[in-house]
Amino acid sequence: MKKKKVCILQVEQLEIANFLQEHSPFDELPEDALNRLASSVEVAYYRADSDILKFAEPIQDLYVIRSGSVETYRRSGKLYNRLDEGNCFGQMGLMMNRRVRFPVKALEDTLLYCIPVDIYNQFCDEFDDFAEFFGSDENASLRSAVNNQQDANDLTTVKIASLLAREPVTLPTNATVKQAAEVMTEERVSSVLIVDEYKEVEDDTRQLVGIITDRDLRKRVLAVGLPLDTNICEAMSEELMVMDHNAYVFEATLTMLRFNVHHLPIMKKRKPIGVVSLSDIVRHESQSSILFVRGIFTQPSVHDLAQYAKDLPSVFVRMVNEDANSHMIGSAMAVIGRSFKQRLLELAEEELGPPPVPYCFLALGSMARDEQLVVTDQDNALILSNEFDAEQHNEYFARLSKFVSDGLNACGYIYCSGDIMATNPKWRMTLDQWKEQFSEWIEQPNPEALLNSSIFFDLDGVWGRTKWAAKLQSFIADKAQENRLFLSALARNALNRTPPLGFFKGFVMEQDGKHRKSINLKRRGTAPLSDVIRVHALAVASRSQNSFERIQDIMDANILPPGKAQDMSDALEYISMVRIRHQALTIEAGEEPDNNIEPDKLSSFERRNLKEAFQVLDKAQSFLKFCYHSQNRPR
Repeated sequence: MKKKKVCILQVEQLEIANFLQEHSPFDELPEDALNRLASSVEVAYYRADSDILKFAEPIQDLYVIRSGSVETYRRSGKLYNRLDEGNCFGQMGLMMNRRVRFPVKALEDTLLYCIPVDIYNQFCDEFDDFAEFFGSDENASLRSAVNNQQDANDLTTVKIASLLAREPVTLPTNATVKQAAEVMTEERVSSVLIVDEYKEVEDDTRQLVGIITDRDLRKRVLAVGLPLDTNICEAMSEELMVMDHNAYVFEATLTMLRFNVHHLPIMKKRKPIGVVSLSDIVRHESQSSILFVRGIFTQPSVHDLAQYAKDLPSVFVRMVNEDANSHMIGSAMAVIGRSFKQRLLELAEEELGPPPVPYCFLALGSMARDEQLVVTDQDNALILSNEFDAEQHNEYFARLSKFVSDGLNACGYIYCSGDIMATNPKWRMTLDQWKEQFSEWIEQPNPEALLNSSIFFDLDGVWGRTKWAAKLQSFIADKAQENRLFLSALARNALNRTPPLGFFKGFVMEQDGKHRKSINLKRRGTAPLSDVIRVHALAVASRSQNSFERIQDIMDANILPPGKAQDMSDALEYISMVRIRHQALTIEAGEEPDNNIEPDKLSSFERRNLKEAFQVLDKAQSFLKFCYHSQNRPR
């Protein structure tokens, strides 16, 4: 039922004033101010399950719950909070362009007092306690800044399912390639999904066993002269990449580019509901970063790749200027970095010949976490087949590693100062040897083992047998969760890099050197926050690599106090965006980008929210110290 405001008779103002006086922040107001406020109130009534506020609609009142209860939601539809008698809502929208930020629904029949925005603003100006109350929701300012950043970019809100124009065209496993061609022609589609109604599997692809595209028909049927009555299973692709219907368009884009697939089945409740093609994506999204990735694979030599890489800073700046959030930028930059590695590996194998045994080239660190920016070095390693024989095969992989590492350096991904590269024989091991190494680090967590864990436990397969990387991710998650001593040691190690806050919560800056009076946002912000998140993620056996996805796993596991995981997400997003914008501005000024910002050059709004973000990190580290004390278990 739509709200219906009712003007208040003078005789009812006393009742309103008496009610407000029992609840904060109205209980601190002088009597005359309280009566003045009560005289301006209007009443609204909502039936149970009715919408009170909808996202992005105009808002003109602060709401106080007189009776009943409400639920507030994030724009994604996820529950944010439940409020009852005496609670207020709507203040965030009043502070942010007078548009609703958190949708609200009546949980039961609800009566509301509505305070007009002009009166709300007037009281904020007149009474400090009143103003501080509505700014006292811990990290509210920081959260609103993050939400505002996300609201500015439509790509973060567009779900991949919205691109589906029709239901998927399917065929059973006993169909022929001729039937596939006929159906594709008749339905005017470029792909058909192959389903098995009776197949039962444990993953999210139940019933979907393959896909056949017009490209498959050309390459696997016509080009090799297969008869038209060939069973469709002999021509279809079985190694499927799929995407959940709730994924965002930009996630689907990066997945398709990363794995070089042109058709992506979209799943809902473990069943296919449609197929998105790369042409659908290209029509929908901005093409700048997409076309840059595609251009990488057209470069014929390392020299050409290095020349092409000179345009990468411009791509980065365009994404920033288009208001992409840190997750989108980090993911896009990581896909670009992986693409350079993949092309270099293609060129290496062209020059050196095919590998003597299978291998998997690993990305480590920020690239593996999809958190890479424009200022980065290279961290990589090799998983070799268990059939690897050093005497026979080592020379090939040493040359391959050098070719890729030198090529990356030429493309702007500088050599790792800590020698965490596949060129170091120490980081070329078989799958079984990697498992043994990880077991040793977990079971004997000395300082070196902990340092290596913080680097190598963020890993992702880039080329070759990438499933081996997934096996190592699962091995790490299972092994680490079981070892309380390791988690305790890793938690202590995560406290080594502290936020740049002094005793009175003022900024502590570098005192000498090139970056005097500045703060390194990576070393003192995003890196220690990622360390904290990693510990919690390992404690819940999360397989995720990205810090934001790990936070979601932590939320789902419910091991932190309410709101703390979301605070970490907001803090990571805000610090990352300050760092990203700083790098973009530096590039536009024709200077060398870095991670160091000078707080004096930030606006008072940015300084305040940056300080809040660092305070979140400080509290997260304090809780980590308690949570993973050797005698404690995660709460």
